[in-house]
Amino acid sequence: MKNKLIFFIPSLLLLMSPSLSAQTGALTALTVTTNSLGNQEYSVTLQVLAFMTALSFLPAMLVLMTSFTRIVVVMSILRQALGLQQTPSNQVINGIALFLTFFIMTPVFDKINEEALQPYLNEDMNIVQAIEQGKKPLMAFMLAQTRLKDLETFLEIANVQVDTPEEVPFTVLIPAFVTSELKTAFQIGFMIFIPFLIIDLVVASILMAMGMMMLSPMIVSLPFKLMLFVLVDGWNLIMGSLANSFGLL
Repeated sequence: MKNKLIFFIPSLLLLMSPSLSAQTGALTALTVTTNSLGNQEYSVTLQVLAFMTALSFLPAMLVLMTSFTRIVVVMSILRQALGLQQTPSNQVINGIALFLTFFIMTPVFDKINEEALQPYLNEDMNIVQAIEQGKKPLMAFMLAQTRLKDLETFLEIANVQVDTPEEVPFTVLIPAFVTSELKTAFQIGFMIFIPFLIIDLVVASILMAMGMMMLSPMIVSLPFKLMLFVLVDGWNLIMGSLANSFGLL
């Protein structure tokens, strides 16, 4: 069962790329056979190739096909708005984004496990059927977060015609989803930046009026911005707003 679980994820990545599948089909060392029960069996060489390919694509999948991008961009903008250069550190921001991503994506992962992974492990469907079934919850999540304008832009660039959003290819959906996530993240970041910018302007105006031009306004405004962020329970608001932006709460 563990071997099947390890093979499921790399196979998903391999079959997502039509060009890669076509190239592997041309290699005689990589064979796919059908046994007497009608189940497909992959050669060891193909399994190793799929697994090694997955190692390079898994980080990109995590960043570009989940909620990770929006969270890490908002956290970075928040740090900049507070005027803190290295606090929280990049490791802390990435850790927060990673585990908040797991929290937000749990319903999607549960559907993939229930509708694709478990039936495959129980041998109720073959690997190709499991992959096609497992793609549906992830595509539904990405489509729900993708703006129609971004989707139409990349469909036009790719010269692809579809009748329903569910027919959009992964190669078109991923860049459209990333573009929408970046726009949403910057919109949230703009709203976060405004109150801290006002504090900076007020402090700078007061210092100028007092003739203290040699004193950096950033040094004086930093404690006030930290105090404001703590008083309004900023971390709770940020985390809750990010989760709510995905329709989770």
